[in-house]
Amino acid sequence: MGLSFIPPLMPSLVDKPPEGDGWIHEVKLDGYRSQIVRDVYGVRIYTRRGLDWTSKYRDLVKAAGELNAESAIIDGEIIVLNDKGLSDFGELRSAITQRQHDLYFVAFDLLHLNGHDLRDMPLADRREILQAMVPAGGRIQFSEALPGTGAAVFHLVDQAGLEGMVSKRKDSVYRSGNSTAWLKIKAYAVDEYDLLGVEREPGKPAFALMAERGTGRYVGAAFINANRQVRERLWERVQARPGTRPKSIKEKRPATVWAAPGLIGRVKHLRGEEDLRHASLQDFREE
Repeated sequence: MGLSFIPPLMPSLVDKPPEGDGWIHEVKLDGYRSQIVRDVYGVRIYTRRGLDWTSKYRDLVKAAGELNAESAIIDGEIIVLNDKGLSDFGELRSAITQRQHDLYFVAFDLLHLNGHDLRDMPLADRREILQAMVPAGGRIQFSEALPGTGAAVFHLVDQAGLEGMVSKRKDSVYRSGNSTAWLKIKAYAVDEYDLLGVEREPGKPAFALMAERGTGRYVGAAFINANRQVRERLWERVQARPGTRPKSIKEKRPATVWAAPGLIGRVKHLRGEEDLRHASLQDFREE
């Protein structure tokens, strides 16, 4: 009998890792959440939303066909590695079309095996079976848990410049949809962006609107929580040298005072996102 795609369990974003030894901790990979389904009809690979992308992943399909299982549903992430050996989201699209040999499927959960639904088994047991099933050194890899407390693992992940980590309850069952059995803890990065203007509405926090340096692409707003001196200096500079709304921003945004070009903002933001998320302006300088 054929198997169907199972909507994935989605981790909850939290500020810090959980405490205690009831959890496993893995590196959060920067790729496409995907699902391998293998049954009597062959191998299929689905996106997080259940789209059939089998035709895009021929090398991974071949590798999945060589696993020691009659039928299986495997939850994981499709990644491509950069020169430093880190998963690189920006390279994924081109790798899918031009460099299939650089793609890996990192398996972290097993939902079904040889006719048995494993979702009611504890996570630790599901992963043990999965690890035994995935041969080392192949195109499909097992996502190893990192040893140590959540805080120690997060420190390592942050120092290494990785996107973050995922902590999972060892005894948890697998349920599709949002869950607190898996927690996602993201690390922050600080980068420079072009500062386009300041949005101020009475009774609301002020935001700086930011664009990618070099391209002018609008990447979002950063909460201005810098110290009072920085806030006042910025407001004075924007009022003294106002600018016009950049072409990259379509909506009028009447509460915004646009700045003349030449302002560079230092922004703290979540790593691994294409646009700014949970972003705050730390400081700014003149070009």
